[in-house]
Amino acid sequence: MDYLLSTENLTKQYKSKKAVDRVNIHVRQGDIYGLIGRNGAGKTTLMKMISGLAAPSSGSFTLFGEAGVGAGKIMNRVGALIEEPGIYGDMSAYGNLHAKCTALGVRGRDTERKLLETVGLADTGKKPAGRFSLGMRQRLGIALALVGDPDLLILDEPINGLDPQGIAEVRAAVERLNRERQITFIISSHILGELSKFATRYGIIHNGVLLEEISGEELGKKCSRKILLTTSDAPGASTVLEKMGILNYRVTGKDTVEVYERFDQTAEINAAFAADGIPINGIAVVNQDLEDYYLEMTGGAGNV
Repeated sequence: MDYLLSTENLTKQYKSKKAVDRVNIHVRQGDIYGLIGRNGAGKTTLMKMISGLAAPSSGSFTLFGEAGVGAGKIMNRVGALIEEPGIYGDMSAYGNLHAKCTALGVRGRDTERKLLETVGLADTGKKPAGRFSLGMRQRLGIALALVGDPDLLILDEPINGLDPQGIAEVRAAVERLNRERQITFIISSHILGELSKFATRYGIIHNGVLLEEISGEELGKKCSRKILLTTSDAPGASTVLEKMGILNYRVTGKDTVEVYERFDQTAEINAAFAADGIPINGIAVVNQDLEDYYLEMTGGAGNV
């Protein structure tokens, strides 16, 4: 499969510490790729390397079908908002965008106005950006990253510190750009519940190591409501479930079975197992969200 971005053992080492350790991620055209990890996990360092702001210690990456390391020519197709947006507080949103356009030689007609409309800041007029709310500043940062009409936009913690309204505004801007302009996004966050509302694919990173890549659909299946059965006879449990007409289940371990239907029939399931002599050590309906899944992957809350 062809990817817009793929990395191969990408590594960044600072003295004795590997901030990013042999990471392999794969981003398709049109993805909203959520890079999940706690602060210090290596997300920002990885994004800096992909956007050309830091050189890898080892490894490589391919971007738009070309070698990414040292390929300055293709970096004009990448927009990035990493750490704090570079905003002049005494200038208006329009003035900030005009300065960026001038610096990059972008002279399209009404470019600044169109970008302000795109991120919902068209009505800010001459108000200095220094008086903007945090959500407005983040959206202005996204507009600045859009100068030059990039195909890939890299956003580092764009919803960190925002109130619910600000989060909703940033999310709406990302979804609209992805839908209407087919821009691919890589978005890092440790606010997992919010990221799960719009990301289509995820990479889970912990202590510089990529633990898993998973699609939104696959994650939805893993995090959805389910009946969790523990038994010493998983094959026998499967037979009983199928005799009951329950086909939407999965054996997830030598002693665990997950059932994705009939959540109100745990007593009947338990009785059917007992009638067939299948030992049940536990049966419960559970709900798992993205944060629960992340904690499970990284070894629990004590490691976050």
